[in-house]
Amino acid sequence: MSASQIPPATAVPGDDVPTLLVKIFGKDRPGITAGLFDTLAAYSVDVVDIEQIVTRGRITLCALVTAPSPGGSGPAEGDLRATVHSWAESMQLQAEIISGRGDNRPRGVGRSHVTVLGHPLTAESTACITAAITSAGGNIDRIFRLAKYPVTAVEFAVSGAATDALRSVLALEAARLGVDVAVVAAGLQRRAQRLIVMDVDSTLIQDEVIELFAAHAGCEAEVAEVTAAAMRGELDFEQSLHARVALLAGLDASVVETVRKEVRLTPGARTLVRTLKRLGYQVGVVSGGFTQVTDALKEELGLDFAAANTLEVADGKFTGRVTGDIVDRAGKARLLRRFAQEAGVPLDQTVAIGDGANDLDMLNTAGLGVAFNAKPVVREAAHTAVNVPFLDTVLYLLGVTREEVEAADMHLE
Repeated sequence: MSASQIPPATAVPGDDVPTLLVKIFGKDRPGITAGLFDTLAAYSVDVVDIEQIVTRGRITLCALVTAPSPGGSGPAEGDLRATVHSWAESMQLQAEIISGRGDNRPRGVGRSHVTVLGHPLTAESTACITAAITSAGGNIDRIFRLAKYPVTAVEFAVSGAATDALRSVLALEAARLGVDVAVVAAGLQRRAQRLIVMDVDSTLIQDEVIELFAAHAGCEAEVAEVTAAAMRGELDFEQSLHARVALLAGLDASVVETVRKEVRLTPGARTLVRTLKRLGYQVGVVSGGFTQVTDALKEELGLDFAAANTLEVADGKFTGRVTGDIVDRAGKARLLRRFAQEAGVPLDQTVAIGDGANDLDMLNTAGLGVAFNAKPVVREAAHTAVNVPFLDTVLYLLGVTREEVEAADMHLE
């Protein structure tokens, strides 16, 4: 059909065109949707909008249609109402029909996706979050459950409030309630975030790698104290790195294989990476730890990028020094930019995940910075925070549902 042959868009009425909102609800079974529209088809109405949801076997089906013309030879609105109610009764359903004019009310300026994660998600926290959305000037247009385990994840489509302002309001409420709330702008940008870069220690893995090495060198307590101070932002990272690595001087480098086996992936790490790769994302890691471990993780998980510090080895033993450029707070942000350039992805379409103060520059450089079980200073500065111990919950922030993840896993290659 050529452009000149396309008929006028009569299915999108103006504000003055009479419309009917037909609502059907009851026990779900096959054929309800087809049956309703087969019934409506006899009245030559146009479909303006459809919404359907099934919750615990109960269906709510809403159809917004143009009202039948009262003139001519066709049946009128009263006849349509009677027929729909009769059909619904025959299906043991309830029907409600509301007259009005035009389409749905236009959404307000400013659209966001608000993802709420609860473990569990209580009625009280849901009430407080939704009230906060309203107080910020937002209107909830749609609600959708993304996952029911290992956490309950629910997404609200919100309009009428600026994303940054909404994020500020909900961050305070989330902290008070002890739930995780992520606010991202709606639109194509969310679907175009095609590079994810993660910190390694206490993010991709549960461990601090230098502490694993220190345990074999007999200096675990000393290293742990310096690490904790650095992660809190109390010490310069480069100075603390040199101080910790110096304690490893003389340790036999063969311990690397043992440490690699001791590394524990964070719950959900494999699922996150596997799903992202199936979606076409590129995935990288940057670490203040060591290439002796990150190179193995890159190979094991099929990562696209990996960068970290390198422990110097001489005569089969660690010298207590690192070689090459230091991967510190500024270095992580620099590597994110480099990975994005190599991947051909604009920075505003990248996601960064981290937990420590040395991740802050990277989190703020990315289009979306996620603080994962992070220190307070990091949670306050990041775009959003996740405080449940499952790394794959980051998928929900991207709009990926648990059902989609499980469906993909059923078709393993």
